[in-house]
Amino acid sequence: MTGKKIETSNLDLIRVMEKEGNTEQAKLFFYLEKEFLAQVFNLEKDGARSKLKEIRGILYEYKPRHSYEIIKHYFIILSSIIARRLQKESIFTEENAFIFNVACIEMIETNLHKENLVEIGDELVEFYCYILKGKIKPSLSHETVNEVIQYINENVESPLIVEEIAKHFNVSTSHLSRIFREHTSVTLVEYITIRKIEEIQFYLRFSNIKIAEIAERFHFCNQSYFTRVFKKYTGLTPRRFRKDLDRNYFQFTF
Repeated sequence: MTGKKIETSNLDLIRVMEKEGNTEQAKLFFYLEKEFLAQVFNLEKDGARSKLKEIRGILYEYKPRHSYEIIKHYFIILSSIIARRLQKESIFTEENAFIFNVACIEMIETNLHKENLVEIGDELVEFYCYILKGKIKPSLSHETVNEVIQYINENVESPLIVEEIAKHFNVSTSHLSRIFREHTSVTLVEYITIRKIEEIQFYLRFSNIKIAEIAERFHFCNQSYFTRVFKKYTGLTPRRFRKDLDRNYFQFTF
């Protein structure tokens, strides 16, 4: 949907709401949506969650008897708006924007029910910000370390080996290990594991891929070892994490 079409549909909704005496509510709705999108793309998760809560409140008040269906469809529309912006700003290719959009729709269709509207809304915010964070180039004081982090982010599903990463960047293994720890506070081996766990959380929440297949995809030697490592960082087993929408995501910061 183009920006012009979105603007037209917004005006149509405002006209409908004007007839029903809800002009101010309509204007507030689209103001909040604009603010929400800005906060998502600035990775302001708390603010985005708060704005989405206000948007849900307006949708509920507008049609209380049909609020669940309206909010569900709005979540799907919102994900589509974000997918198109990701594609328009060249953050995603058309193919990746499509995959992202489908993942959001599947999560909403599979997990949303009347009792967890808040939790699913928060999940979507988490997912949107996660996707965007992975596309932002790190800004540590050592350029090689930044490049290594970006390389790991882009190849997180590959069998990443320290010696091969060092060779790729034409530095010695010992030198790379030393500068990486100096500038990030973690070893290169641990950071690779951390990024895998961060990525896996979204496979667990936003896909139906079997846990054993996820472990294999991210090159853990076996599912038992994967479960131990996952629980070390998140506090939950992969199976429990997949079901427990109340838990926050594990996220590493430098």
